[in-house]
Amino acid sequence: MDAPIVRGEPEMSPRRYASPLRKAEAARTRAAILDAAAALFSRDGYAATTMKGIAVEAGVSVQSVHLAGSKSTLLVAAFERTFSGAGVLDSPAQPPLIIAALERLEVDEAISVWLDGIARAHERSAGLARAMAIAAETDAVAAAALAAFDARRHGDIRVASTWLVERGLLPAEDADEVADELSYLVGPETYAFLVTRSGWAPSRYRAWLERTLRDLLARRTTDVPVS
Repeated sequence: MDAPIVRGEPEMSPRRYASPLRKAEAARTRAAILDAAAALFSRDGYAATTMKGIAVEAGVSVQSVHLAGSKSTLLVAAFERTFSGAGVLDSPAQPPLIIAALERLEVDEAISVWLDGIARAHERSAGLARAMAIAAETDAVAAAALAAFDARRHGDIRVASTWLVERGLLPAEDADEVADELSYLVGPETYAFLVTRSGWAPSRYRAWLERTLRDLLARRTTDVPVS
């Protein structure tokens, strides 16, 4: 007589157990590589940073760094990760900082939250923005990423301009022109000129940002509260 078949819990493949562990380890390795790349690109610039240097800084093999991406790809990923401040890997960007601000109903608080986010993002990523600008002069990947970032920033500013119009802080006919002015005002080039080159403290830049924005709006309408 054949032995009875005992049916218990289905056997779990070792691979199914190991897969989440491997994914977690891969994520930690990639995070270490991007953090190391961000530190070196910010400190030494794009040209002087090497894949070997990133490996040493991250505590991983050079092969692991190459598997994570090309030098310019790592620069772009490190910039996006640092600018967003969220530590989310492989995301083109976190939801734009402006969205969180515009969802708030109180005007002054919304403006303050938005400008706080912009100032912090630039403070985190100023060195990487400089490296991106330099790399974009000769590298197609960096150039495309920088163009996409600029387009996204201008799109976010258009959202902000529409929000200002809807709340009576800006005449509708001025929305396009103000969007261009705001895009320049909150851009990385302006931060770099005032803070990196001119030696302003980040807190001084933040105060200037809000003062300039309110002055800009006050010139467009008498309904803007200037503080």
